[in-house]
Amino acid sequence: MAGIPEQHPPGPARPPPGPLDAAAPSVPMQSLWMLAAGLAFSLMGAFVKLGAEHFSAAELVFYRSLVQMAGAYAMLARAGGTVKTKRFGMHVHRGVSGFVSLFMFFYALTTLPVATAMTLNYSSPLFLALLLTFLARERPGALLIGTVLLGFAGVLLLLRPAVSASQLWPFAVGLASGAISAVAYWNVRELVRAQEPEARVVFYFALFACLGSLVWMAPQTWHRVTWSNAWILAGVGVMGTLGQLFMTRAYGQGKTLVTAALSYSGIVFSSVLGIAFFGDVLPWFAWLGMALIVIAGIIAVQLQPGARRNDAPQVTND
Repeated sequence: MAGIPEQHPPGPARPPPGPLDAAAPSVPMQSLWMLAAGLAFSLMGAFVKLGAEHFSAAELVFYRSLVQMAGAYAMLARAGGTVKTKRFGMHVHRGVSGFVSLFMFFYALTTLPVATAMTLNYSSPLFLALLLTFLARERPGALLIGTVLLGFAGVLLLLRPAVSASQLWPFAVGLASGAISAVAYWNVRELVRAQEPEARVVFYFALFACLGSLVWMAPQTWHRVTWSNAWILAGVGVMGTLGQLFMTRAYGQGKTLVTAALSYSGIVFSSVLGIAFFGDVLPWFAWLGMALIVIAGIIAVQLQPGARRNDAPQVTND
């Protein structure tokens, strides 16, 4: 009858929408969000590279996290949320692992070519697949073992002849950042499953990263911020924050395989920026190694125990 709304039986209760929730995007829109995230993270890496001439890695982490913390707090306030949480212990684990991974990643960026450092950090799905298999008390299958070996074959190709002897330590640190990033991702996944708002997760990660940077810099001297270098710090903070927001929107809904594949677009963007602005020239063996890492990472996402289509990000770029 006109004017009388049709009645439907009540469905299951749904959690209130978060600050990043939106109508279900189409695959093209989801792809655009992830491409935007890849571009933002690669620009962040370029700003970190520029900032290395003026600041230490710990200082860059501090300023990046300060901007991210302010952005996350504003998002929470806009959504009517607070920073109060009953999962503080889980946030501590995520914050510490995230800070260590981010610090290592920034250190690698200050020394290695941008694309190389980015690729090493994007190796996290390989370590994550092994971690989740171990936590699930499952025996790694032949396909998973083969995928991990393929990824690390790419690491070896990237290592030689693209990395000089003086870069071996930064290379190892960059690879370690990918391994610890896997732990950080696992912590993020547990927090999301505990129904912690994404903005609150980001806020506490940024808070612990700020505190960790302050502790690291306590016995050291801070470099002066001037008008000539402040724009670099702003670029690091703004691009890092935008990358997190775009990535969260892309992973919010849609197909994991599409999103995971496009998350590696950051390596392509970083390669272009490295060649254009820093004169990074890598041999073809290195490009082949990067391709193997990307392929293995995408496959590893699908081989994780309990993998779901709408799971949290595989690459956090903490």
